[in-house]
Amino acid sequence: NGVPAIAQIGLPEFLFGTTWRPANDVYGIFPMIVGSIYVTAGAIIVGVPTGLLCAIFLSRFASGRVAAVLKPGVELLAGIPSVVYGFFGLVVMVPFIRDNMPGRGLSLLAAAVLLGIMILPTIITVAQSALDAVPKKYYEGALALGADHERAVFRVIVPAAVSGIMAGIVLGVGRAIGETMAVLMVVGNAPVIPESISSPVSTLTSQIALDMSYSSGLHRTALFGMGVVLFIVSASLVGLVRLLSKMREG
Repeated sequence: NGVPAIAQIGLPEFLFGTTWRPANDVYGIFPMIVGSIYVTAGAIIVGVPTGLLCAIFLSRFASGRVAAVLKPGVELLAGIPSVVYGFFGLVVMVPFIRDNMPGRGLSLLAAAVLLGIMILPTIITVAQSALDAVPKKYYEGALALGADHERAVFRVIVPAAVSGIMAGIVLGVGRAIGETMAVLMVVGNAPVIPESISSPVSTLTSQIALDMSYSSGLHRTALFGMGVVLFIVSASLVGLVRLLSKMREG
């Protein structure tokens, strides 16, 4: 359904056109591609370091009582529906951004931070499992060679678990780029290339969800074409992360 629409519109016009006006039969999705990449990149910047540090803390530093409290909290975050995250972003994050930055608050920044929070449970859970699976002799050997606890964890345990950690990051990136409802509620849904992090944008997923209910004809098939592009972008990002992981292991 999508490929014939791309052929009819023209691949360069479809991918690199900067105007999305279905009423005028103008279908340029470049602003949505840029918006998806920016929002996903922002979510990675927010979620990956935070999630990795939380996983390291739970695996190697937290006491039994602290871990008993934090682990159910992480599991609870994983079970919260996307629309609830969207409402949280709409009533907490958007007003805060509106009061402290230019614009209406519905912005690239709001979507990136919200997605960063949403991918935390995935990254924390998978990374912690990878860290826990590292043989105990690695840690004991580092201590025997004179390393302290922190150096043994960050210089020995974490590098040994890098494959599992990268798997968690891949899963988190997959959720970030494919998320629809929460992003739709806070991103602003303006199909333009953002000028700053406080500017409203539109992503591929949010635009598909926004237009699908009333689209028809070429407009509808163009949305299927956006789905094809979204799949390619998602696969490319996951492939890039896996390539970096293999290079790191090598």
